[in-house]
Amino acid sequence: MDRDQLINAITPQAYERLLYAVETGKWPEGTPLSPEQRDSCLQAVMLYQAKHNVEPDHMSINTEGELVFKSKAELKKRFQSNQEDIIRINPNRTMS
Repeated sequence: MDRDQLINAITPQAYERLLYAVETGKWPEGTPLSPEQRDSCLQAVMLYQAKHNVEPDHMSINTEGELVFKSKAELKKRFQSNQEDIIRINPNRTMS
């Protein structure tokens, strides 16, 4: 199987599993990855992102194959506009 066939065979659901495995070092079911598996998963994630990631997150690969870094202001703006607050906690306030 060549690189293009591999990328085309990865479904969005499989990509999410691979991404989770790379980020946590284990499969969603909890089975740990070997170092070789983690390396292979990381390569697959990067190849998938290089083809499909039209709106890259911070520290991901865009469709031109470049690593994307976003500023703190860009990330703050994105997350503030996309999510409603569930709860806000003031860490300096004492509970009575």
